[in-house]
Amino acid sequence: MTRHKIFSWPVRVYFQDTDAGGVVYHASYVNFFERARTEWLRTFGYSNAGLMKAFGIVFVVRSMKLDYLRPALLDDMLDVTAEVKDIGRSRLTLLQTVRRGDELLTEAEVHLVCVSLEGFKPVSVPEVLKSQWK
Repeated sequence: MTRHKIFSWPVRVYFQDTDAGGVVYHASYVNFFERARTEWLRTFGYSNAGLMKAFGIVFVVRSMKLDYLRPALLDDMLDVTAEVKDIGRSRLTLLQTVRRGDELLTEAEVHLVCVSLEGFKPVSVPEVLKSQWK
């Protein structure tokens, strides 16, 4: 497997991200991963709104496998990563992690599908993006 550049986005854990005990609520990790993917996309010159306008497409999550290894806590400073694992005609698989320093807390494999705004049917990933992600 070819290794791709790992993108990292800093995230602070706020009270809204936690349960009453100050432990990050499991669904909050999905939000952390989404933020990192959005900022990762911006490094290639596109926002989600820009993809809609320029290509008439959007990437949607088809599936996500998360492994929770250790808890993140209120006020932790985290690094949320995104890395391309695989690209197909209309799909993109990313590996994502949440770390506190060197400690791996959560990891995910996220399967995205490129769909048209008109009808939400799978379409090819634009070559301009595909070429940057390979």
